[in-house]
Amino acid sequence: MSYPHKSIMLTLQRLCHGLTAASLLFPLPSLAQPSPKPDSSRPTPQTLGTPEFLRTRCSLDGRNSYIEWRGAMYAFVPGEKQQKIFNIVGMSVARCFQTQPLPNQPQQWVITSRELTFYLDPKTNQILNRWQNPWTQEELSVMHVANNPVQSVLRNSDYPVSIDRAAVTFSLDIPLTYPNVLASDPKFADYSADRLYQAGEFFKLTVPLATIVDPSVVSASDVSGSWHRIGPWLPWMKMKGKPGQLVYSATLQKRLSFDELAPVLKQEINSRLPLYREAPTCFLAAKNETSWTYFQKHFDAYLQGVQFPIAETDSSLPCHTKSP
Repeated sequence: MSYPHKSIMLTLQRLCHGLTAASLLFPLPSLAQPSPKPDSSRPTPQTLGTPEFLRTRCSLDGRNSYIEWRGAMYAFVPGEKQQKIFNIVGMSVARCFQTQPLPNQPQQWVITSRELTFYLDPKTNQILNRWQNPWTQEELSVMHVANNPVQSVLRNSDYPVSIDRAAVTFSLDIPLTYPNVLASDPKFADYSADRLYQAGEFFKLTVPLATIVDPSVVSASDVSGSWHRIGPWLPWMKMKGKPGQLVYSATLQKRLSFDELAPVLKQEINSRLPLYREAPTCFLAAKNETSWTYFQKHFDAYLQGVQFPIAETDSSLPCHTKSP
């Protein structure tokens, strides 16, 4: 979920950078007064505020909130027929809370999260640790998404929604263009040489209207939606400058607890990645992780063919000492 794979979900947030993821993280607002209940008699584009979005994306009481995604990834190469190269399954665990405001500043909400996405064999649906590039025939290590952290400050704004009778759908379109962190180092020329990282993430979250406008509800439970992403080849695919792009298409579902996640996610987290059972308990003093920064950080391990994600049992990242 996004940036490259930030949070699917706090970009639902990445719900704002890559699967950032993911994947999901986007720029968000500081808590205003609850928005008035909109007219739901007919489908119409409207906006809702931060409280409604927070109930949908996470929880107002600071508990862990889980979103899971499943889908597929397609390769588009000019002059060639598009092909499905992976199935994907992933999750985000997020926490929303208010920070201590600076003097003469309003209190603001933040969202902090961790997210995982695994690339699966499109035929067997098993996690891939090695992948043969069909264009270069080279066998490569698969670097799954492990973004820790994915964070965002929620700023005052309204969120575009479509209201159809009893359901509300948040629509979040996130264009991404920023310098490619790998481009300045010649050793990454075969992996990701473009000066700019350019991608787009597109989220939809649907929730019952009555749930998110009810001030007694701290977290909506019946949330589903979709995540689509278009972006460049992943660095670990080693495409050597070949023209083309990746398209991701996935469905989203909010889960009430860790135990409701897919068995493959629980197995990986329990056995190798227990850090991803819970979201950070504070806004961390760290930059958002993406598939590009993770590749840069673990390039030597990638060349050695180690299993990804790298096992993570705890975190040494400190909390922000000031309001972010």
